[in-house]
Amino acid sequence: MKKIFTSLFLAAVCMGCSDILEEKPKSLASENFYNTAAEAKAAVNAIYGPMRTDAALSTNYPAQLEGMADYGNSRGTQTPVSLYQGLDNTNINRVATIWDNFYQSIRNANLVIANVPKGTGMTDAEKAQFVAEAKYMRALIYFAMVRNWAGVPLRTEENMTVADVPRASIADVYKLIVADALAAESGLPDNPAEIGRPTKWAAKTLLSEVYMYLEQWEQSSAKAKEVIDSKKYSLVAVSTSEDFQKIYGPEVVNTPEEIFYFKYSRQQGFGLVSYAHRKTAQYNYYGPGGVYAQYTDSVSNPVIKNWDFKDLRKNHILYNVDIGLGTTSMLYRKYRDPLATGGAGNDYPWYRYADLLLFHAEADARANGKPTAEALESLNKVHRRAYGKPAEAASSVDFKLADFTLQSFIDKVVQERGYETMYEGKRWNDLKRLGIAKQRILEVKNIVVAEKHMLWPIPNSEILYNKAITAKDQNPGY
Repeated sequence: MKKIFTSLFLAAVCMGCSDILEEKPKSLASENFYNTAAEAKAAVNAIYGPMRTDAALSTNYPAQLEGMADYGNSRGTQTPVSLYQGLDNTNINRVATIWDNFYQSIRNANLVIANVPKGTGMTDAEKAQFVAEAKYMRALIYFAMVRNWAGVPLRTEENMTVADVPRASIADVYKLIVADALAAESGLPDNPAEIGRPTKWAAKTLLSEVYMYLEQWEQSSAKAKEVIDSKKYSLVAVSTSEDFQKIYGPEVVNTPEEIFYFKYSRQQGFGLVSYAHRKTAQYNYYGPGGVYAQYTDSVSNPVIKNWDFKDLRKNHILYNVDIGLGTTSMLYRKYRDPLATGGAGNDYPWYRYADLLLFHAEADARANGKPTAEALESLNKVHRRAYGKPAEAASSVDFKLADFTLQSFIDKVVQERGYETMYEGKRWNDLKRLGIAKQRILEVKNIVVAEKHMLWPIPNSEILYNKAITAKDQNPGY
């Protein structure tokens, strides 16, 4: 089913990292390449290619972030990541490939933004939509970068021919992100042009999260509320832990919960799946076997130990398997594809409706200086579904407004978000934004985390070849 419904879009997107799609903007004159809607669409597809590879979103980006989360650890070549002792050369190189691929996608977005408006064979509406999609993707990438590297060189359609670009301030990076996201909100369609493409609702969701990082709580809450009130999305109903496969399974095309996902097929699969599993006589969640690069423990890790077994997410995500560390060690099975022969068919859920509800819960409470009934309802929807209850109806597992102060409510939202987004590469940045990353790692793992680990190092390739950046511009501690 998934292959049938997404084959056309995936074929185009999967070509994004091939010579055919990437090289056309380089080898053909821009005034010829961007004349028709088909040509512009091919250029937009090229944005997705570099960022979706193993060297970026498919594997390296989420794997590096999962190694830092409070609920788990890394092993093998990923071990230095979760020991917070500094990245070794292997992991510094992995981070560098994320940087390189993100900037290749930014370059391709800049080409669209600069050249599509000049096309002579498209309507103004078509041009506006292509540019809006490119700006959405550029905003999303820069948002990922500023959270992990702080200020970065701002390469846009206005300085594409400039080789030496200095690091921008964090404020200036966010200024571009917000401007691009607002432009995307204005120019993207109400419904996706194809499965996997962003809509104005995806732009509003991005804005809601960006405003959270800027501590602009009223704006964050308002954007989230617009998405909620649209009635465009709903949480997928579950009654057993295995029902969560209706969200994450490799054959799933899309769901009412999907706001914006990076779509994968087995031909160009989601590589984080291979990091999650180990094939045993009892378990085969990934056809080729996997390398089980991340793991946790049901006893020694208090996040896992204290997680209620009645919460269906726990049994869906985690399973006990002895990887040489004892019978209480656990691996992650949120993403599984037993039929995979290479890459897995699972999609990367960048924004789900559950994310949006939890953005709203926190932002609305902070905007009002106290938990509100609407914020509580957003939290309760996610919590009800976790216990197999209908998300839209009051239930026996509901939290009560009278039980919370503002801080205890925020703490509960943070806990819920940790369970809900486990193994989605989101937890570490959440902890950093909240200013509790060091505290959490000390409490959970008894490790003192140095300030340097709040950011990734600027790659040597950037320092060597960008004359506007020198060693003194490197992030502290590297």
